[in-house]
Amino acid sequence: METTQPKWMKALSWALRIIAAVIFLQTLYFKFTGAPESVYIFQTMGIEPWGRYGSGVAELIAAALLLIPRTTWMGAGLGLAVIGGAIFSHLTKLGIEVQGDGGLLFYLALTVFVCCAGVLMLHRKEIF
Repeated sequence: METTQPKWMKALSWALRIIAAVIFLQTLYFKFTGAPESVYIFQTMGIEPWGRYGSGVAELIAAALLLIPRTTWMGAGLGLAVIGGAIFSHLTKLGIEVQGDGGLLFYLALTVFVCCAGVLMLHRKEIF
């Protein structure tokens, strides 16, 4: 973000980036350890285990890119793509609630989507 941006925009950008990155990083444990909920999701989608590993790697990369100032917009774009797939999966095959989670995973995905979209909007001038 340019140094001429107001402080509130920088603070908002950092808040959105940290929220999205923390959610991405928190879910990695479940993906990479083969937690039953994660395995269930990717089996239901027909892409277990490689879909689980692949999405985990993509989320790790997105989180890292979000937190590096020069690559923030790339992380937000990758984050939108990854989480857009998750939201699409919830709406088409998994359902809002997965294994009695009360919709928590879906609502976390929506949170990441909103955060990444906001970051991308705030950093739109840095794209190309």
